[in-house]
Amino acid sequence: MKVRFTLAELLTAVVGLVVIAAIAVPMWRTHQLRIRRVDAADALRAVQSAQDEYFGKHARYADEAQLRASAPQAMSGIALSARGYYRITLEKSNDELTYSAVARAVPLDDEIADTRCVELRIDQNGRRYAVDATGEDRSADCWR
Repeated sequence: MKVRFTLAELLTAVVGLVVIAAIAVPMWRTHQLRIRRVDAADALRAVQSAQDEYFGKHARYADEAQLRASAPQAMSGIALSARGYYRITLEKSNDELTYSAVARAVPLDDEIADTRCVELRIDQNGRRYAVDATGEDRSADCWR
């Protein structure tokens, strides 16, 4: 028994595959970007939690070295986020009563580079900020 397809049937199948690919690829990219942003947010929340604990014991906020020493398990990602998509730094005021934890996107060579949430930031009051590659505020988009 031979199976024969008409040209119209083959074209319909090809068009169907193209439509599915046109929908699936952007959805996959969006999913990958969300995973990366969650990586940054998780790392910043870990820094915030460790800073709150440190402040409770010492009545001041820690610098990166003090934070690593006091909470090594929570601060294993201070240099990089858990998945390595963001570089995590800590900016502390001279009076040691305020800080800002910053996650900056690590430049990647692949097509998934995130230009919308280049930098995420959280401060001692839990305020969350984010900016895109042009410096425009993207806090609502990046901290979902």
